[in-house]
Amino acid sequence: MNADLLAKAKSLGFSDRQIAHLTGRSEDEVRAFRKKIGLVPSYRLVDTCAAEFEAYTPYYYSTYDRGDDEAQPSTRKKVMILGGGPNRIGQGIEFDYCCVHAAFALKEDDFETLMVNSNPETVSTDYDTSDKLFFEPLTLEDVLHIYEREQCWGAIAQFGGQTPLNLALGLQKNGVNIIGTSPQSIEIAEDRKLFAAMLTKLNIPQPPNGIATNETEALAVAQTLGYPILVRPSFVLGGRAMQIVYSDAELQHYMRFAVEASPERPVLVDKFLEEATEVDVDCIADVGHFTGPNEGTVVVGAMLEHIEFAGVHSGDAAMVLPPHTLSDKVIDTIRQYTHAMARELKVIGLMNVQYAVKGDTVYVLEVNPRASRTVPFVSKAIGVPLAKIAAKVMAGKTLEQLGFTAEIWPQHWAVKESVFPFNRFHGQDILLSPEMRSTGEVMGLDADLGIAYSKSQMAAGGPLPLKGRVFLSVSDAHKDEVVEVANLFANLGFDLVATSGTANVIQAAGLKVQTIAKIAEGRPNAIDLLKNREIQLVINTPAGQTPRADEVKIRTTAVYTGTPIMTTISGARAAAHGIEALRKNGYTVKTLQEYH
Repeated sequence: MNADLLAKAKSLGFSDRQIAHLTGRSEDEVRAFRKKIGLVPSYRLVDTCAAEFEAYTPYYYSTYDRGDDEAQPSTRKKVMILGGGPNRIGQGIEFDYCCVHAAFALKEDDFETLMVNSNPETVSTDYDTSDKLFFEPLTLEDVLHIYEREQCWGAIAQFGGQTPLNLALGLQKNGVNIIGTSPQSIEIAEDRKLFAAMLTKLNIPQPPNGIATNETEALAVAQTLGYPILVRPSFVLGGRAMQIVYSDAELQHYMRFAVEASPERPVLVDKFLEEATEVDVDCIADVGHFTGPNEGTVVVGAMLEHIEFAGVHSGDAAMVLPPHTLSDKVIDTIRQYTHAMARELKVIGLMNVQYAVKGDTVYVLEVNPRASRTVPFVSKAIGVPLAKIAAKVMAGKTLEQLGFTAEIWPQHWAVKESVFPFNRFHGQDILLSPEMRSTGEVMGLDADLGIAYSKSQMAAGGPLPLKGRVFLSVSDAHKDEVVEVANLFANLGFDLVATSGTANVIQAAGLKVQTIAKIAEGRPNAIDLLKNREIQLVINTPAGQTPRADEVKIRTTAVYTGTPIMTTISGARAAAHGIEALRKNGYTVKTLQEYH
């Protein structure tokens, strides 16, 4: 490696990391050598006016072609905001919303805002969002160039999702002032051993768990915990490669084909809590600005109770705010645990916690001391822009100065429902799992919970029917609960249709039901009725871990024919209550502002 060859490689677009790999050096060594010979990129303005007029919109890109540097740094105090990069499932618009609000909030406090993002399709990259925009990849090398060139005062890495978060420690090591919760605290929350030690210290329960770096260790942990277990790789986004496992054979298959386990990247193994209620909590704190143990403020922004049982990724689950089935005792426990963890992690800004509630016991599943994907929903539901307040807290203000010190418990119901792209993927089963699959979300607001839920279903593209026939086919595990659901729909005047197994249970309870053939048994079956539009709602819970082929056909046909489908008993219950409320009261439309 010499100066001329390095200059040529950089002008051809090779990153320091690639060059390090090719020359057997470390990325830091390549960077140091490059700086020593004065080889740094210059920044050019994107010509947004196609040379017709002089362009003033401050969009920049970096180049190693020798020439003028058009990014003229000002003397103002600057904060760099790291965006989320390319949108993908698990990391999308919600984080972009947080970055945009951070830019707006810091402008109000007279900071110059620099947005670093490589995605032209987002609001954070609009010309009027930040003072300067850098269209650059979110890598350590590119972010450091901008930070040093612009002489920034600080950088926000917690608002763009996992991509910038993964850079936080590397940036800090290179002298970047990461404002907000320290990368060390984020590491405690992400590292399983450190996290478990923190919970033990605070006397907060978590589901029994272990970590495994190979197949033998995974089987040993599973033996100790007992099935079912939840397995997942460490440091992933959107629950990728996360799975509920019911047997040794499934676990062996997972360890061999789904993940690469190593001492640096262990597989996390948790005891899976069946039929537990999951709760998401978003909170905001300024504790890290203070030194005393009880100084600073922690405010719970919202508690969101999942409609689906634990095991569905929080990005896919339907949620209700405020909680609708939890006891006051459980709510107080959740509040207490949230405050304790925010103080222990010295949080500055936002924190998201996921809990599982079984009986009266509250377990902590995970903690993320950063913005979460529920922040936009919560902000709109409670009428407080949490991301804006968090940005100002990160830049040095306290919650007391900002006038947000008390929890807001809304007087209306807000239901979040996820939107899925299943109609674009033929033959893809629609069952929800720990791996996130939704591509958007909608909100239903109303003074009545049933109507708020109905509104969320309308907005998600599957409005609930007010009359007609309901098809029921549930697994053996849900046979005792199906009678209650069938009863709800029968009382609403719906005709019940079911396959033999489910029909026998419903008939035994004295309800009238039409029995139809299973797909393998002949016709007419559920698929025929769906295609003929003779079924208005499907309730189908999966039988076991590997779904049967005919179940998948029924679920996918329901999607293609636009028939609303519930794959959980809790979802079916919510649908019945929603239909009842709609039929009784109808619904009204109010603006978001009227609710506040």
